[in-house]
Amino acid sequence: MIVDFHFHLEEGPYSIDWLRRTAKAIETIEDDRQGFHARRHSLEWIEEMNQKLTERLEQGCFTQQWLSHYLERGKRQGIQKFGIVDHLYRFTEFLGYYEKHMIVDDSELGQLQQYWLDRVCIGSIEPYLAVVRQAQRDGHPISLGVEADYFPGGEQELGDLLSRYELDYVIGSVHFIEGWGFDNPQTKELFEGQDLVAMYRKLFDHLLGAIRCDLFDIIAHPDNLKVFNYRPEEASLLPMYEEVAMAMKAADVASEINTGLAYRYPVKEMCPSPAFLHILHQHGVPITLSSDSHFPDDIGTMLDQAAELAGEAGYKEVVYFERGVRKSLPLKG
Repeated sequence: MIVDFHFHLEEGPYSIDWLRRTAKAIETIEDDRQGFHARRHSLEWIEEMNQKLTERLEQGCFTQQWLSHYLERGKRQGIQKFGIVDHLYRFTEFLGYYEKHMIVDDSELGQLQQYWLDRVCIGSIEPYLAVVRQAQRDGHPISLGVEADYFPGGEQELGDLLSRYELDYVIGSVHFIEGWGFDNPQTKELFEGQDLVAMYRKLFDHLLGAIRCDLFDIIAHPDNLKVFNYRPEEASLLPMYEEVAMAMKAADVASEINTGLAYRYPVKEMCPSPAFLHILHQHGVPITLSSDSHFPDDIGTMLDQAAELAGEAGYKEVVYFERGVRKSLPLKG
């Protein structure tokens, strides 16, 4: 693999499962240390694990130490260029934008989404920016970005908010259709009984708005509505794929092969689908590779397979961004 240009330092809500997953990441990191694995499951081992987990919680994710785990593990896998983003809904500077465009009313869905937003929005964006900029000054090949949710009608507001920060790139994504966060497992029952073709039409209409708004360098996981495996026959989606690919080419924005849905969600398929990827290539849409990792032990996951898919589709290179400039590397070699 060459690049991993979409990964995150952390994301809530902060459940027991989150705590367990964080501990697992620390365990995997520490297994690389000489002698640590040999002491596994001893009292000494669990005491040391407890200490490291406590330190991680006390320090938070915006530290050079936590970021270094991603970079060190990624470099051992052959990653040459890193692109880090964090979701804008994590930061108080963007809270009003989300509250304005998400459904957060007194309905059951609104209350659930307000509960979620209250727990994932953890503070200012400044510590995130500071830790990545320090890594850049230290010479690491990492680009600083954010992942911004697109909402129809929110383009001006989002553009004004983003203009306050010096970023190397911005990923645009669609996680909400008409204010509903469709990738939240607590709301997946809303797929039941729906006209799936009509739902995908809404997704791609949102996506076309994101492509054309001139705010984004990369469009993330373009067919992520399939997250819980609610999918019509793909033949019905091919004209929509063509429309999206033509719009991306016209707007000169890149997309990605995102492996996150393949290893973290029920659909078990990368974004975009192989058929969608071939159409993107036919229209000359540049791509990057992304693990969408939220923990350091997931950095680079399945990117070798993603590179193989890219090659099968006809791609010879992948792109990355430095200081707002799109650059490329050979897919192989």
